[in-house]
Amino acid sequence: MNLAKTIPEDLIDQIRTSVNIVDVVGQYVQLKKQGKNFFGLCPFHEEKTASFSVSESKQIFHCFSCGRGGNVFKFLMEINNIEFPAAIHQVADLANIEIPAEFSETKQGTSENSEQSQLIKLYDQAAALYTHVLLNTEMGQRALTYLHNRGLTDDIITKFQLGFAPGEQLLKEFFEEKKIDYQRLRQSGLFIEDQEGKLRDRFRGRVMYAIKNPQGHVIAFSGRILNKEDSQAKYINSPETKIFSKSNVLYNFDVARSAIRHEKRAILFEGFMDVIAAYQSGVTNGIASMGTSFTNEQIYLLQRTTSQLDICYDGDDPGQAAISRALDAFGANSQLKLSVIEIPDKLDPDEYVRQHGTKQFNEIVHSARLTPTAFKLDYLKRNYNLNNEADQLAYIEQALKEIAKLNSSVEQDLYLNQLAKEFGVQAQDLNQQLRQVRSQQSVVNHHQQPVKTVSTVKHEYHRQQVKLDKVETAEARLLNYLLYDHNVWLKIAGLPDFHFVHEKYQTIYMLAAGFFENHNSYDSAAFMDFVHDSELQDVIAELDLQDLDEENVDQAVDDYIKVIMAEAPLSQQIKTKTKSLNEAKRMGNTELQQKLAIELIDLYRQRQDA
Repeated sequence: MNLAKTIPEDLIDQIRTSVNIVDVVGQYVQLKKQGKNFFGLCPFHEEKTASFSVSESKQIFHCFSCGRGGNVFKFLMEINNIEFPAAIHQVADLANIEIPAEFSETKQGTSENSEQSQLIKLYDQAAALYTHVLLNTEMGQRALTYLHNRGLTDDIITKFQLGFAPGEQLLKEFFEEKKIDYQRLRQSGLFIEDQEGKLRDRFRGRVMYAIKNPQGHVIAFSGRILNKEDSQAKYINSPETKIFSKSNVLYNFDVARSAIRHEKRAILFEGFMDVIAAYQSGVTNGIASMGTSFTNEQIYLLQRTTSQLDICYDGDDPGQAAISRALDAFGANSQLKLSVIEIPDKLDPDEYVRQHGTKQFNEIVHSARLTPTAFKLDYLKRNYNLNNEADQLAYIEQALKEIAKLNSSVEQDLYLNQLAKEFGVQAQDLNQQLRQVRSQQSVVNHHQQPVKTVSTVKHEYHRQQVKLDKVETAEARLLNYLLYDHNVWLKIAGLPDFHFVHEKYQTIYMLAAGFFENHNSYDSAAFMDFVHDSELQDVIAELDLQDLDEENVDQAVDDYIKVIMAEAPLSQQIKTKTKSLNEAKRMGNTELQQKLAIELIDLYRQRQDA
């Protein structure tokens, strides 16, 4: 039995109408108002131009590109991979509405098969165990001292669910006592299987960093070796599983997301400890990647959350090289505005906090920002001896190539004047050489294939946006009219021979009849809860965001009815003829197949010309 259906409809309505969908969606998507609606990059597929729309007046969302649409419950179900009951509870929590205890068991429902939720439960339990060992046992004392010496408090350790995995087979014994299925443990990634099929803890003798999904559940770990003299790798990470793909994850994004929205920028750090040290210093919008390179999925996750990214890596040579690579990656694959926060004295952020304190670190983070070009020009100097004239000329040549990438003539003049002053040359000479560089780059770019700014979408699209034909356009517009206008509804209801040609519109029409038995007026967000079916909810959202003629309603309705009713007989003939053709194929009657195929083509032509 689906327990969600036992939640009273009036309570569901109260919960849904107690929040603003714009506020909820805005926690996941950077929205900007354009006209009556809000727009942003779709969180369900990658795109360069915002086609994801949220209507505040109708409390629904719709993506004009991939076709997804629905109300606030549907959005949370899609974005958090949960079922309807769990979405109700999430919205109720946001609205501070208490749901009776008898419905509490529906709270954690997931829309994926139970295997994923079971794996997440394993990781949450493992994280709790590791944190307990770190804070409360003698086994974890050395690791706790190590973290304390790095300036972390117990509160911060608890906040980030840091832990310690001892050398013993603690986790294996822990789950065996709970009688967790062997196959589930084997597939979890928490263990290593030997040739005899026996499992042993993957992480041993390591400080554990919990990696979480955007909903705050632990989905993986990164373990740091405690003893420097050990020959083992400094860090080992969880393998990819059904709940973890490192290309989709940003460390601390679940915590930082609200601060990123508030600050209108994210700060990208190189390591976990940098993020944690920054957080403890009051810089709460910090995140880190799961590796040195960036995927389009990670870039897109940031891009739909903020328009500004500050890169704050280590001040040493490897850290500066990593900044340069990151600027190239983000510059080529995103629309983010970039800047660089440089840490003095070749320190990493964590070290800087410990040596100079949180106040100075905050000042650097909020004031010592370089443009990508300023950083690149400074970074290039590492390759040259600028006391040597030949190296000076070589550096200027490379610097001009960086400046030539800028689209703003004002920015170009700024850096040209800086170069002229620094090397005692004429700005107009540099400008002339810059024009030559830009001309050469233009020729090179013309002969190169265009660079794709977003990778091929890996998610399966719900529905591709297609241009509707004459009949389906009439159906969509008529259905929208009759849902909102009772007079149009009565007019259609008075036509005994009328039915929509496409099944989805006829189904929505029939469901609407049931909806109006208990509702005096149409509300698309409420109707979506009544419908339940995800694909029909997408169609309803798309219908609702149409621009309709409100002045000539009667004439428009009459025209649409004529188009649909003229099409209906043809559609029925096509349906019947198609069945006959399939039967002829089954019987192997080639002559009849050819005859029916010709007749079917003729019917399609008639419908196209209708």
